[in-house]
Amino acid sequence: MTPTLVRQQLPRAGAVPRVDRCARARDWAEIQERMLVPLYEAVHRRLDVGTGTRLLGLGCGSGLALLMAASRGAAVTGVDPASPERTALARERLQPQAWGPRARAGTRVVDGAPEDTVRAPGEPTYNLVTAFEPIGCLAGDSEGLGELLVSATPFAERGTPVVLAGWGPPERCTTSAVLRVATKLADPLRGAGSWRPALRDDLEEVAQRAGLKPDGSGRVACPFGYANVDNAVRGLLSTGVFDAAIRATDRAQVDKELTEALHPHRRRDGTVWMPNVFRYLIARTP
Repeated sequence: MTPTLVRQQLPRAGAVPRVDRCARARDWAEIQERMLVPLYEAVHRRLDVGTGTRLLGLGCGSGLALLMAASRGAAVTGVDPASPERTALARERLQPQAWGPRARAGTRVVDGAPEDTVRAPGEPTYNLVTAFEPIGCLAGDSEGLGELLVSATPFAERGTPVVLAGWGPPERCTTSAVLRVATKLADPLRGAGSWRPALRDDLEEVAQRAGLKPDGSGRVACPFGYANVDNAVRGLLSTGVFDAAIRATDRAQVDKELTEALHPHRRRDGTVWMPNVFRYLIARTP
């Protein structure tokens, strides 16, 4: 995975606004999202995603996980009401001409809520639901996911697997030490989107609140690898974890602190490498 993870990205010229959402979405798609490929692959293999799969991707972001499922023959639908900039990129990725002869009819990305994806109200549509954006990193992120799951599960068949993802234990995630910069700089905005350590039962608690029954889990190594420190800063900023810190201070200060925090993870060739473990939970609809 190393050559892919550290692929060089071209630097941007000019002044950087406090939060440029379009640039942030592009950085997510080009730099950061690929770090979760081992997680996507592990889940797709375990659940045997293929031609019989009708998948709903919640918080689909820029669509890499959907693209990987579609390449296995699945019919995929993505929603991400929180980031129209990312979903615009997902639509580009999922155009049939963009990914070859294995395109499936019905592949789509929808602006809005899960109910907006259903053509025939009242009829179960999906037999797999995924929520791959990891929780257990931002204060309050589990609450938003729970609400999204409650709105989505009525459109899934009975017993449908629902996949939730989260950060692993902080001691297994090298990036945790870097993410603490977000909380340090966001204070006194602590709790308003700032970093927090992952808790052991984050995923199970979300599933329980959404009325889902846990039915297995797993852990996957997802190292974060970057071509250089600049790429690492851009990739980590694209997660949104540092937005509260930028609002509390400014972009230059966040860049400086983040660069210093990344220094111990810089290798001799200039690349940045941080081993992490992510966790997934498979739950079932009632």
